[in-house]
Amino acid sequence: MKSLPKRSEVPAPDTWDLASLFESDADWDAALEAWEAKISGFDTFVGTLGSSAERLAECLAFDLEMDREADRLGTYAHLRGSEDTAAAVERASYIQPEIMAIPPKLLSSWLDLPPLEPYRLMLERVVRNRPHVLSEPEEKLLAMQGTFAGTAGKVFRQLTDADLTFGSLVDGSGNEIELSNATFTTLLHDTVPAVRKQAFHQYYAQYQAHANTLAATLSGSNERDVYAARVRHHPTAVEAALFADNVPLTVYDQLIAAVRDHLPAVHRYYDLRRRLLGLEEIHHYDCYVPLVPELEQRHTWDEAVNVITAALAPLGSDYCNRLEAGLRGRWCDRYPNAGKQSGAFSSGTYDSDPYILMNFQEEVIEHVFTLAHEAGHSMHTRLSAEAQPFQYSGYTIFVAEVASTFNEQLLTRHLLAQASSAKERAAIISREIDAIRATIIRQTMFAEFERVSHASVEAGG
Repeated sequence: MKSLPKRSEVPAPDTWDLASLFESDADWDAALEAWEAKISGFDTFVGTLGSSAERLAECLAFDLEMDREADRLGTYAHLRGSEDTAAAVERASYIQPEIMAIPPKLLSSWLDLPPLEPYRLMLERVVRNRPHVLSEPEEKLLAMQGTFAGTAGKVFRQLTDADLTFGSLVDGSGNEIELSNATFTTLLHDTVPAVRKQAFHQYYAQYQAHANTLAATLSGSNERDVYAARVRHHPTAVEAALFADNVPLTVYDQLIAAVRDHLPAVHRYYDLRRRLLGLEEIHHYDCYVPLVPELEQRHTWDEAVNVITAALAPLGSDYCNRLEAGLRGRWCDRYPNAGKQSGAFSSGTYDSDPYILMNFQEEVIEHVFTLAHEAGHSMHTRLSAEAQPFQYSGYTIFVAEVASTFNEQLLTRHLLAQASSAKERAAIISREIDAIRATIIRQTMFAEFERVSHASVEAGG
């Protein structure tokens, strides 16, 4: 049986090198201790922010310095699967209330002074939040909740990534495969319908067996969101979620409405997929198998990097050369191993490499697109850090997927240009339709589910 290797068995070149964050866990421990020793520095600014523009600028510089180091500490801890850092949040909780206490006209006049020029946009965003900032004691109480506010998510992740086991099954080629978060997608691509069906029901049987625990974690997460929205005087949880990025609620509603208006086209596609696969009825587990399976291509890691860098050539040689060096180097944790977090993500800091977690499978063409997608995030992060000061280097969730999905589009167009037959073009276009379904239709379905489930909590349900 093909089993996932233990982490200790994975060759070092196939894992990320976190040295751009910290050389070792011991170095991280020392840096955390030094950072915690600086937290008391926040106390020196208490009650003084309204005294002068210079004093406010000094406090903001110290706060950003602490944030920058906390980002480095927290990212390393996250990538190592350890704990995060929340200690300074409570100590710094007075900053926003004190800024809000500065008379608006006075603060506005300060924004034109040289000491605050680097923080102008940052302060304008803080002031926009004025109706939702509480008193200093209240903000301190909320900050103290930070260590356990994410408990529901942590429980879910531990349950699904570490505790659930899914057994094994025989794939369409006669190989016994260990079923896991990483291999589940591969098995849904199997051309044998019975294999897809077994994988689906065997996988979700574990979720069904833990339905009450999963429901409780979801309920706890939603109740936390509703509580946070109400305590900060937002009308609803969805409006609280949209506030930071200044996105109107109508944008959210119109997205859902637009997708719903076009569901007949989605349903026609599903029926086309059913007929092409020769099925009497179509199930969820039939929605991922390639419609042109004989053209399903295998890509080693190096082959995937080759095709991605060729596809991204329109972005320039500097972009491609830097990305290629990172993907062939140690930016990426490449392959599945026992206990590894499922899926894929990009995570970096202002001062580190932009790391990528993958669970790369050579036989799944979608994973080449996933790597191109995460590469877009990583390069976005790196280039933003180089072009912006720390306080403006982060980007909002509203634009976060632009660079990543743009990379996928370039990859699609490159593969279409390289296609040698109508059947190969059909396979690529079919994949593109599936990507639209996953990126637009499915994500909007999630958004609508979140809207409805939070509204239920808000109504006392």
